[in-house]
Amino acid sequence: MLFDERPKVKREELFDREEELGELEKNIDRPLILLTGVRRIGKTSLLQVFLNESNIPFILTDCRKLKENYGWKDLYELLARGSNRVIEILKGIKGIRIMGNEIEISWKGKNFVSLSDLFDHLNKKRLIIAFDEAQRLRGPLSKEIKEAIAHAYDYDKNLTFILTGSEVGLLYDFMSIEDPSSPLYGRFYHEIRLERFNKDASFNFLRKGFEEYSLKVKDEVIEEIISFFDGIPGWLTFSGNLYVNFKDVERVKEIAVNVALNELKNLIENKRRISEIVGRRYLYTLKCIADGNSSWSRLERCLSDREGTTISSSVLSNILKQLESVSLIKDYDFLDPIYKEASRRLSL
Repeated sequence: MLFDERPKVKREELFDREEELGELEKNIDRPLILLTGVRRIGKTSLLQVFLNESNIPFILTDCRKLKENYGWKDLYELLARGSNRVIEILKGIKGIRIMGNEIEISWKGKNFVSLSDLFDHLNKKRLIIAFDEAQRLRGPLSKEIKEAIAHAYDYDKNLTFILTGSEVGLLYDFMSIEDPSSPLYGRFYHEIRLERFNKDASFNFLRKGFEEYSLKVKDEVIEEIISFFDGIPGWLTFSGNLYVNFKDVERVKEIAVNVALNELKNLIENKRRISEIVGRRYLYTLKCIADGNSSWSRLERCLSDREGTTISSSVLSNILKQLESVSLIKDYDFLDPIYKEASRRLSL
């Protein structure tokens, strides 16, 4: 069903991504591929459909399950859970225990297997290693992970790494390919950026989804949904699913904005843990941008008026950089209109 909100796993469930699937297929022999795009654009669905249709064995790791200050135990447990399709490749490797479909990878002690050594062992067979939402790999082990990927890039010719990221700036920051001090410095990667559906594709997606429920929906209702959710497949799926249940466009919009609002509140709360002032400034910045302050001077003036004091250029620059790195804004505007509307509703 098109309106099933879980990631798609079969080609027939995936709508209008034949070009991107083809590009993945054409470039799968490269050592490093990035799948990027804004939240809810469909990266996980594209990745899973491709992996399930490929004849190449794969390990798929969902990095969203990693806590902020994760350790080797957390990473290896996650890798082990994603490795149940390649048990035959893992057999006989020192430091790896296999009990039926359960896999344990030693993360300390005399049987510890380093990540580079693990990749070398996996290189015995053609294999794809995929990290979904790979920006979550940033943290205390990021250098060691990049060193292992760089080693595999140079020596493990049977391995292809696919990394996805919706917080695109943070993914680039993790990779640090243009930083001379980074282990991945100078390595080429092929990037596939997923774009939102155009108006025709959005209309056809919603129309087909409603038909799967034998629901007749007026064209003007579908066009209103398209206008509000701006062709982002995840939001279209979300809205279609809710409309099937409630038959009320305004209620669908309200629920969507509240979902985004909760995410923004969590972001601001994380900043408040640094200091109350930092959290407040992020809130004001989001509200000022949502209100149309689309230049440095206008935004600076808006923030100063709200704060009642002058904010330094370096502070504002850092806030904008952080909001861009998590793919909320670009060029003084929101990448997703739902977060724009949610930002207008933020309050202290």
